[in-house]
Amino acid sequence: MYNIRKTKLMKRDFPSIQSLSNKELESLLTLTKTLKTNRKKYGQDLKGKTIGLVFQKPSNRTRVSFEVAIWQLGGNCIYLGPDEINLGKRETTHDVAKTLSRYLDAIVARTFTHGDIVELGKHASVPVINGLSDLAHPCQALADVFSIREKFGKQKNITVAYVGDGNNVCHSLMLACVKLGYNIHIASPKGFEPKDSVVQLTQKSAHATGAKILITNSPQEAVQGAQVIYSDVFISMGEETQGAAKANQFTGFQVNSGLAKLADKNYIYMHCLPAHRGEEVTADIIDGPHSIVFDQAENRLHVQKAVLLFLLNKK
Repeated sequence: MYNIRKTKLMKRDFPSIQSLSNKELESLLTLTKTLKTNRKKYGQDLKGKTIGLVFQKPSNRTRVSFEVAIWQLGGNCIYLGPDEINLGKRETTHDVAKTLSRYLDAIVARTFTHGDIVELGKHASVPVINGLSDLAHPCQALADVFSIREKFGKQKNITVAYVGDGNNVCHSLMLACVKLGYNIHIASPKGFEPKDSVVQLTQKSAHATGAKILITNSPQEAVQGAQVIYSDVFISMGEETQGAAKANQFTGFQVNSGLAKLADKNYIYMHCLPAHRGEEVTADIIDGPHSIVFDQAENRLHVQKAVLLFLLNKK
């Protein structure tokens, strides 16, 4: 029995890491390990189920990993890109949610605004999974903390140093780390720190687990002694018009050999991908022996299978 919840519950969405209790997060990671170890287990548990991918943004890892995950669990997948459904423009988000609920068993949405995720969840009668929004990237964060646990086991004295923009990836990583008791250090340029509202939620969770949080404008301070170094692109999808003007603000925030020397000697390097070598990270780091970026990418598949089984509450 993989069911995380003991009783049948009403429809459940996955808009953010904060929507999971600490116990549920632990259980999802345990289920993920089972699914990765035995890929044939639960191979028909989504038989007869159809999942829709409603994407406003192009995708490599999110689309492919969800499509493969659904297929490996015996389900069917329908991809609905920007040309098919333009939320709030061609049709209201309310009507899209109501209509798709009549056809689908779950919706994975990849949107520009987090409000669209919330609106879909409010009006859909089937589970809605956040495949990425401007505020959060919870599926990525699940893969991140699962990848960390693969390398370090259930150690509690882990410090994760994120260097870069306080964006959606940063927000979800913060929340996931402190729920597991990991210390989290965030180094961003002034004006690009994570949102205060997310920091406050993170502090609340950290109080319960004993995790420590550092928000700084110094990459050196953040990385000092860390077991994990994490970075993301300086210019996120949808911010292309800011280009060089924004990138200039991140001078000194590149993860390179000089910065990495400050970390624990056995550190691992992480990146959610796609990466811009020579910008947020140098090639020798992302392609070097400490990098686990492709383990992370693979683990998107396994954690998303666990999320689908959890939300659809098959057993």
